[in-house]
Amino acid sequence: MSQHKSLQGASGLVVKRNVLKRFERVEILKKRGQWKEGDRVMSLRKTKPDV
Repeated sequence: MSQHKSLQGASGLVVKRNVLKRFERVEILKKRGQWKEGDRVMSLRKTKPDV
């Protein structure tokens, strides 16, 4: 009997996500120079995931 796709482990998970976690958005903004230490982490600007 085969396993449903939604129940597969992390090795089968290679889907590009559209929604980023807050720490991922902060990392992207740091790379772009749009966020520095001490800035608020609430109400962050919109970011697109790196390709």
